Amino acid sequence: MNKQHCLIVAFIFGGFIGVSAQVQLSFSDYMHRVIDINIGYAAEQLNLNVAEAEIKAVKVFNDFTFSAEYANNADWDLMMGQGASVELSKTFSLGKRRANIDLAKSEKELTVALLDDYLRNLRADASISYFNALRSRDQLAIVRNAYQNIKQLADADSVRFLKGKISETNAIQSRLEAGIANNETMQAALEFDKSIGDLLLLFAGDRAIGYTPSGELDMLVIDYNLDSLQQIAIDNRADLAVAIHNIEVANRVLKVTRSERNTDFDISLGGNYNTRVRNLDAPAPSFTGFTVGISVPLKFSNFNKGAIRAQEWRIQQVEKIYEQEKQRVKSEVFQNYTAYRGLCNQVLNYDNDLLTRAKEVINSKVYAYKRGDCSLLEVLDAQRTYDDIQHQYVETLYSRAVTFVELQRSIGIIQ
Repeated sequence: MNKQHCLIVAFIFGGFIGVSAQVQLSFSDYMHRVIDINIGYAAEQLNLNVAEAEIKAVKVFNDFTFSAEYANNADWDLMMGQGASVELSKTFSLGKRRANIDLAKSEKELTVALLDDYLRNLRADASISYFNALRSRDQLAIVRNAYQNIKQLADADSVRFLKGKISETNAIQSRLEAGIANNETMQAALEFDKSIGDLLLLFAGDRAIGYTPSGELDMLVIDYNLDSLQQIAIDNRADLAVAIHNIEVANRVLKVTRSERNTDFDISLGGNYNTRVRNLDAPAPSFTGFTVGISVPLKFSNFNKGAIRAQEWRIQQVEKIYEQEKQRVKSEVFQNYTAYRGLCNQVLNYDNDLLTRAKEVINSKVYAYKRGDCSLLEVLDAQRTYDDIQHQYVETLYSRAVTFVELQRSIGIIQ
């Protein structure tokens, strides 16, 4: 790696690492598992089904109303006859159905944007969890290797003590250091197991089986321009799409509010039948009649425009929020890009000098100790220095990977 100002375009994940009784889990396979099995994402997807059902629900037309009446004009006493009538009516709402359909469609588009934003964050969080598992695995390998080195040294010191070449104190000190290194190894193994548990949690832990990540924290990198990244973020961020759809939904709500002020009217069609009036004072024949009617409310309430004014203010509010979100997104991209460039430089420093020199020092100290030219304390100090540098290197690789994921999250594209 020879570029200092760089961005990652692809992660290079190595081959399988032979670990007995464990299943190798590549990054791509892990991400597919998360997307396919994650319960939270499955639950969020149901919101899309709800939105589609709501569109279907608002497409219904107003129902017809049927009524029937029977009248008895004291027919049994005064023989004034009997009557029956039926009526069919329907309420017509001009513009309301279409406004509600448009609102439901906009809300569905908002739901899709929210789902995309959830997936963006899920992929980013899952990537970080995977890199955390790689970090824990590499940290375990470092302390395990240190333990093996110190244990070999302690075993050799036991033999040298029996031969009278070193004091018993030095032999005991070697065994103590080996015991401390063994405890650190066990602690690192626990941290690695915990990181694997975090992976299983994200894809629902489909099987109670031991997984181990396959791959490396090192990665392929190339240059990118900050201004281009900020524009990519504005074009691709799902949460910005959510803000835009919120503006659209607010405008649709305004149209619905205005349509609610439209005058509804009822049209009715009825028929009636009256039997013959047999009263001697006012006889009348039986007859059949029909009625056609229209009913229109007087909308004096429309003089109150408070609801419309309130919704107009809400539209201005969500527009301001969108502008604020754009500024926040640009700031996030700048911060993550700057942090990533700095970490690239740190990794380059480790690769070029620090690790190699630390390895040379520990090798020379061990060789000198075996010849009796330096003390055990010098060897242990050199070993700790080498281990610390390795730990810091792994932490820097992990921080660079995490910062890149955050950069990807900020531009809205998760590899």
